[in-house]
Amino acid sequence: MPGRLADVAGVAAGYVIGSVPIGVLLGRTVRGMDVREHGSHSMGTTNVLRLVGPSAAATTFALDVAKGSLAVLVARRLGADRTGQAAAGFSAMVGHAWPAFAGFRGGKSVATGFGGMLALTPWGSATAVAGGLSALVASRIVSVGSLTAAASSIVGAAIQSRRTGDPAPLAFATAATALIAARHSANISRLLRGEEPRVSLKRKPTTTPS
Repeated sequence: MPGRLADVAGVAAGYVIGSVPIGVLLGRTVRGMDVREHGSHSMGTTNVLRLVGPSAAATTFALDVAKGSLAVLVARRLGADRTGQAAAGFSAMVGHAWPAFAGFRGGKSVATGFGGMLALTPWGSATAVAGGLSALVASRIVSVGSLTAAASSIVGAAIQSRRTGDPAPLAFATAATALIAARHSANISRLLRGEEPRVSLKRKPTTTPS
């Protein structure tokens, strides 16, 4: 497939892959509920954990990560260059945030972004895990861990881009962090007010945002 067409096809495929609403499907299958109507109103791992349980949350996380990686790999298979592959990974994040298959009401794209990172930049993935886990352990606030992981990925991606001369890792990490920060705007506001809740493993449905 010609380069430009491969890039466009990869971006389109990435959006479709990202739009598969894993958390919504599991919530309806396991609990007969739309997880977006409760808790943080997101279809991501944290809300699924709270409303559906650990097994469903683990499955949601794994498959949301897989969406990001698959988008990059499909674009690569189609013949997209590194920039096109990064665009496909970012498109999967957009699909997860605004899924065509779920009324354009999705999640915050952290796991899907990490999946794209795994396929594009091992350095960015490593610094994301290190930074995110450290922040989560220190704060016990999921949004702090997510935002720190995203920001930390830029460091590793920048190192990789500098060492290899490939701008795609840094471009992806920067764009992914910007989208994740935008999707966490309400969390950031609560953090500034000191109202962001800490990690809870309770399964009981709640309307407390997180």
